[in-house]
Amino acid sequence: MAEVVRLLSLTTGKVVRAVKGELEVSRGDICLIESDLGGDLAEVIDVRSEICQYQRASQEAVKIIRKATEEDKNRLAWLREKEKYAYEFCLERIKAHGLPMKLVAVRYFFEEKKAIFYYTADGRIDFRQLVKDLARELRIRIEMRQIGVRDEAKLVGGLGVCGRIICCFNFMKSFEPVTIQKARRQQIVINPTKISGLCGRLMCCLAFEEESAGRLYSEEIYSEDDYLIED
Repeated sequence: MAEVVRLLSLTTGKVVRAVKGELEVSRGDICLIESDLGGDLAEVIDVRSEICQYQRASQEAVKIIRKATEEDKNRLAWLREKEKYAYEFCLERIKAHGLPMKLVAVRYFFEEKKAIFYYTADGRIDFRQLVKDLARELRIRIEMRQIGVRDEAKLVGGLGVCGRIICCFNFMKSFEPVTIQKARRQQIVINPTKISGLCGRLMCCLAFEEESAGRLYSEEIYSEDDYLIED
């Protein structure tokens, strides 16, 4: 089994599993790892626990490219500043063109002159002039990517009603359908404000808890004696 370590992404704050290969790393090391944006910097937080070595860990893990250099760290900081400027400039141009869209985030590629602008909208948007403005100002390749409200929550993150980081941001790889029937089978009061997540859709944890909740009720684990209070 490949040796897997856990790292904390300096970009998203997510915990990532990565195969270290022949590279020797220890807690606190900053490494350059693979990502959808061509690379990301992450701090090693765990090298020995059982969580690192469970059976599927290596299948889900990315690869550590190398230990980060000072140039890598400076580049990441520079990219974050570029993203902030690109975000503000794009908001300004969206308002100027009167486009019915909501800008969610801007992400620069680590080693390429390309940026992805994530947005939400009710329908198709003619953003050709917007792209021209962005390319002229930022001098990079522009990709406009429309996402849904659940993807927005996964990208931005936040805290759920449980007080923890929302599941889609923290660990979920993909979304599964969540229906109101899942809540009914768990005998949850159907109150939209109670069972909806930050995205406004039904909370993903309704699907996680359905199987265990269904088993508890079907086995009639609870009885009247469970609720008696002794003096």
